[in-house]
Amino acid sequence: MKKFKFQLETLLNVTRRKKDEAEMAFAEVSRRLEEHRAHLQELLHELQEVQTEYAEMTGEGKTVTVGVIVTYNNFFNWKREQIEQQQQLILKTMQERQQKLKKLMEVMTYLKSIEQLKEKRLREYNAAALAEEQKFLDELGTQLHFRQA
Repeated sequence: MKKFKFQLETLLNVTRRKKDEAEMAFAEVSRRLEEHRAHLQELLHELQEVQTEYAEMTGEGKTVTVGVIVTYNNFFNWKREQIEQQQQLILKTMQERQQKLKKLMEVMTYLKSIEQLKEKRLREYNAAALAEEQKFLDELGTQLHFRQA
């Protein structure tokens, strides 16, 4: 009997490569999301530090010029804009991550179905090979029986 050959082996290999690519794309966007989150934490920490500094500077009995107040106010507004932009970037990246995850799940499902089909065809091949071998042994046994008789 011929050696087992899965007709869709090329499709299986291509799908495995697509799965690998989808996994790498998902990992990349996940890494970027973590970087964006870390940057947001840095921005929040910077804002908090300057707010603490401003609170100490404007505490009871301390005099502050209007120029200093305006400078701090401009800084706070700028920092809040940065934080808002970073939050928007995080939301966008989270959406992209969801799309990459969906794509990965689709490819994995497709790959699993092809692998299951290959397993089924291999079982059918093995059953046919076993039946052929059994038939050969039966014929051999019959010939030996008639020769001895």
